[in-house]
Amino acid sequence: MRTGRDPGEAPDLIGRRRESEELASLLSATGKGRGGTLVLTGEPGIGKTALLDSVHRQSGLRVLRVAGAEFETDLAFSALHELCAPVTNRIGRLPVPQRHALEAAFGLRTRAVPDRFLVGLAVLGLLSLAAAEQPLVCVVDDAQWLDQESAQALAFAARRVQTEPVLLLFAVREIDACQDLAGLPVMPLRGLPEDEAHALLAARIRAPLDAPVRDRIVAEARGNPLALLELPRTVDLAGGFATPWTADPATAAAGTTSASDKVVASFRARLTALPSDTRRLLLIAAAEPTGDPVVLWRAADLFGIGAAAAAPALDAELLSLGLWVRFRHPLVRSTVYGDASPADRRAVHGALADVMSDTGEPDRRAWHRGQAAAGPDEEVAAALERSADRARARGGAAAAAAFLEAATHLTPDARRRAERALAAASAARDVGAVDTALNLLATAEAQPLDGLAHARARTLRARIAFDVHRNDASVAALQQAAQETAPLDPATARQIFLETVAAAVFVGRFAEGPRLREAARAALAAVPAPTPARPLDLLLDGLATQVRDGFGAAAPLLRRVVDEYLRRPDHSAHSPGELWMACSAAMDLWDDRAWRMLADQQIRSSREAGTLAALPMTLSYRALAHLHAGEFRESAALVAEAYAISAEVGAPGLVYVDVTLAAWRGEESRTAELAGAALRDAAQRGEGRLATAVEYAQAVLYNGLGRYEEALEACRSVLDLDEMGFHAWIPAELVEAAVRSGDREAALRVLERLAERTRSSTTDWGAGMELRSRALVCDGAEADALFGEAVARLDRSEGRVHAARARLVHGEWLRRQGRDREARDRLREAHEMLSSCGAHAFAERAARELRATGEHPARRPSPSAAGLLTAQETVIARLVATGATSREVGEQLFLSPRTIEAHLRNIYRKLGIRSRRELRDLSVVGEAGAAYGGGEVNRR
Repeated sequence: MRTGRDPGEAPDLIGRRRESEELASLLSATGKGRGGTLVLTGEPGIGKTALLDSVHRQSGLRVLRVAGAEFETDLAFSALHELCAPVTNRIGRLPVPQRHALEAAFGLRTRAVPDRFLVGLAVLGLLSLAAAEQPLVCVVDDAQWLDQESAQALAFAARRVQTEPVLLLFAVREIDACQDLAGLPVMPLRGLPEDEAHALLAARIRAPLDAPVRDRIVAEARGNPLALLELPRTVDLAGGFATPWTADPATAAAGTTSASDKVVASFRARLTALPSDTRRLLLIAAAEPTGDPVVLWRAADLFGIGAAAAAPALDAELLSLGLWVRFRHPLVRSTVYGDASPADRRAVHGALADVMSDTGEPDRRAWHRGQAAAGPDEEVAAALERSADRARARGGAAAAAAFLEAATHLTPDARRRAERALAAASAARDVGAVDTALNLLATAEAQPLDGLAHARARTLRARIAFDVHRNDASVAALQQAAQETAPLDPATARQIFLETVAAAVFVGRFAEGPRLREAARAALAAVPAPTPARPLDLLLDGLATQVRDGFGAAAPLLRRVVDEYLRRPDHSAHSPGELWMACSAAMDLWDDRAWRMLADQQIRSSREAGTLAALPMTLSYRALAHLHAGEFRESAALVAEAYAISAEVGAPGLVYVDVTLAAWRGEESRTAELAGAALRDAAQRGEGRLATAVEYAQAVLYNGLGRYEEALEACRSVLDLDEMGFHAWIPAELVEAAVRSGDREAALRVLERLAERTRSSTTDWGAGMELRSRALVCDGAEADALFGEAVARLDRSEGRVHAARARLVHGEWLRRQGRDREARDRLREAHEMLSSCGAHAFAERAARELRATGEHPARRPSPSAAGLLTAQETVIARLVATGATSREVGEQLFLSPRTIEAHLRNIYRKLGIRSRRELRDLSVVGEAGAAYGGGEVNRR
């Protein structure tokens, strides 16, 4: 919709009134100190870039701009570096961990590996610093061609700038083309209305057009502004008679020709008419995506191309030359490059490699050398491999995969090619490029492989299969790979065996046959643990023994495993699978203190290191521990954070705790909604563990509501299952539901299994749960004594909700014995405890029983200070109450200080206070920092 002639200008727009007003509103808000984000979507030529160009006319705002380059998608942090270049002089003012991460990402540090989460924080801080001097707009065009690392960092910042005078504007063809932007506000751009299309055409084409020609152009453009500007070049305007534009016969016959196809055809026709030197110059510019005119002309000089060659391209408005080389449209670049012959492309890349020999950019030079190679070349392949190492050191996994893939294709020696292909395939799998990984794996398998390389290939194929399918066949493949690796590399084999057991646990009930038992037997028989044993070795032996010989036989080793992980609080070297299996072991041991401490240590370690990917699972286990302790708000805060981080890394949300929390709160509709979606996902992915979690949650919900037959039915299918980490939760629900439903036989059967487990544990939690369940199947004085002892033991544990429920079932039993006075005492305690936790269904169950004794329960107390705040505000209030500064809280919670201050203003308003000192005196403070790992604020 631009009416100017220079593609670098920002001329007036025709049309797009609504979109322009919305953008103007965002720009105005930014100038007043409020940040935001907007993603423009639409097909090529629809006007995204023109709309972004209009930003430059807004006075009082500083604009930073970058456009994704198709040929730089594999160069980690390249787009981020270009965008931030004008403000990098402020990096020194960032917190040290963030500064080091950003410096490593930009190649200013060589030792550190930049954690992407810390890079995101650093970008947010850097933009905030720049915006403090002048409101800032960051324009990111062609976001579909951003390198993955830049996209993640910018999307991270985009979700957190609401309280900063920073506006981030993205343009992308389809939101699916840049998954990191998913969930951000979107403005879809569609074709212009007919009246605006006619107005744009009249403003751009000054020659007279007869009505049929004009109407055909508007109709063929289908409202696409670029097509409206380009299609008139395909008609003969002399005399006003049209020469129809002809599409490719195949696509035209199929009726699939789009406006962008027609625009490409228009560009192609104009390119074909250019002199050969001009086309070669354009090809150099297309192959050199940084837009550096010095590099362009130095490469052109190698072909004997002078400045005069640019004139035809400039006259044709295909590109502009200034401080940067810019194509009129990305389709020009892709058309130029795609239409060139392979020989011409190789020649251009070779020239670019030559002129970059002294630029201090070895990775870009290596990439061009790789593209220039006509055949295998070990020297070039080795250079690409070194570039992969440097990219990996900078945290550029996608770039490392691309370099290794290029090195593979250029490796002349078959065995070396196989090694590089395996490394490239593994790197591609790490970044989620499954198809690329499988193709590279096939390349490796086509080469002569020695025994260990063959085992590595089999392992990688099995891992990819489990990533994609999570089914029994992939677990079997992992087991086979582990057995094949065992005689060749025992240490690696044990790691694969642990993956196999963890995968089998995930598949659970959806396995064909005793897959978990087979995996455990194979692990124990294949390779003994080394001396000294690693934590993963102890964990593998403990879990495998538990599966093969039962929990009693494994308990001493599992106790040692848990102690070993507690003794080593730095878990950064362990895989996420190890971490959640260690927490599961602590739960199976009924050791709620160890479970909480393990989760706390893992959270602190992950936060200090800024390792984002491991946090959701760890937060989920800590959230469960909060739920166990009756701290529902703290649990909800961590669930929310786990969801947010999962969205950041593009992983599925962990619904385990969410559905469990909803059930404990007695939220029937929400539990049903979450459970339905989760069960569908579980069946589709083959994730039996998720199905069990949902059934447990349903049993809790129905027990709370007093619908015991439904509770028993909800988890009847797990009566014969013995899944790790769930035995501490499910048996008590089953016993209660079975007893109240009249199925005493089922209750006794589950009770004996529960007792077998608790005999191996000396904890108050384990003893209390067994005593409570046994009391339910007993009568008379024995039951009374068991109930009383259960309450006493559970009171000494961290399981407040279980202690409250023990009081509830004891009070119910006492009332049925006609002992109303004693029942009232127990039920009153239960009602107060359950109400304060937020277990509303169980609290109402206690209230009904109280009323049956003739006592009306106290009205639910008015909301505490904490009840007025959101989960995140509660956490911030608690941390601030410890005396932490806004900056310290922001670093702990991965938010900017300005965001913390904005939250504090809301907290003060809701609580009717005016200072941090007053905040310390409120009950909202509680145990400082409890929701975020139980530790103090990390004062860096």
